Amino acid sequence: MKILLLEPFFTGSHKKWAEEFRQFSTHQIEILSLSGNHWKWRMHGGAVSLAALTPKQKPDLILATDMLDLSSYLGLTKSWSHNIPTAIYFHENQLNYPWSPADADVKLQRDNHYAFINYISALAADHVFFNSSYHLNAFINELPKFLKAFPDNNNLATVAVIKNKSSVLPLALNLKKFDECKPEKIEKPNRAVILWNHRWEYDKNPDRFFNALFTLADHGIDFKLVVLGESYEKQPGIFDLAKEKLADKILHFGYAESFSEYCKWLWIADILPVTSIQDFFGVSVIEAMYCNTIPFLPKRLAYPEHIPAEFHHTFFYDEADFITKLQKRIMDVKYLRVMDTQQYAVKYDWSNLIKQYDNQMEKCKIQATDSQI
Repeated sequence: MKILLLEPFFTGSHKKWAEEFRQFSTHQIEILSLSGNHWKWRMHGGAVSLAALTPKQKPDLILATDMLDLSSYLGLTKSWSHNIPTAIYFHENQLNYPWSPADADVKLQRDNHYAFINYISALAADHVFFNSSYHLNAFINELPKFLKAFPDNNNLATVAVIKNKSSVLPLALNLKKFDECKPEKIEKPNRAVILWNHRWEYDKNPDRFFNALFTLADHGIDFKLVVLGESYEKQPGIFDLAKEKLADKILHFGYAESFSEYCKWLWIADILPVTSIQDFFGVSVIEAMYCNTIPFLPKRLAYPEHIPAEFHHTFFYDEADFITKLQKRIMDVKYLRVMDTQQYAVKYDWSNLIKQYDNQMEKCKIQATDSQI
């Protein structure tokens, strides 16, 4: 089966997912992509640019991601794509994504357009995949409110149309590569090692994370700190403050220049306190769990899906007792170091998901859903 995978934002987790799908799949996958810059412009103009790139051969299925205006792409390529089944994979969506208060598009009321691109693309596709149950439900539940905000012809019936052709296809990751770079002997400090391995952005709520550590440090609680993740030009100011206030606790602070270095710190770390206000799946959480870093999670977003319900009391916190429970885990680190969280993360390795991926793509080809309104 020939699959044309369209990715207008070819960087980071989007790029890894596309390349690894091509690597592990039994299908023949051709990727047409644009560089991972200027995400807003990619959502506006990516369809035009990708439509100008002719695939090597006519595919059996067109698979786009959420950064593409699929309806525009299909309109621009209708001479050859009109009878080809289509699917779209949502890594994230702009309907539920928390916009930074500093983003000018919010004040100018232009932010809704990006959510509309996601909506019309889902409507145009024959099948819609979401990377978690939380993501699917959040998108479908928010759509009526979003559509009612428009002056008339709200097309609320389309919500059911999208829901009926949507399903969950968990994000697959190449987790086995963390075994390849696991240190022969993991030398952990005699104090608990706290980890941050997310992007340095607003939606990961770094203020909540670091302010908790400031409080614990002020109370004399001793720990070590590893801060990883990609920083951007307008990173939250709390990172600079944390580097100064927690200087005596820092083992590493900044982007890991190689995968082996990133991998090493995940195997060394003990606790991953997560404070994000949005996570449609949680790649960084799953990677840390695979390396037996113990997650400390809010009971919301996609996180409850990753761990069996009978163990939620061990890994989840209520907002009111976040600092108290984090302190207890720091003090009990010797017990945490014998826990196995890899058993919960390994289900997301490509080796365990690729058959599901390939079968779903074949279903899209054979039983393309009639998406006409």
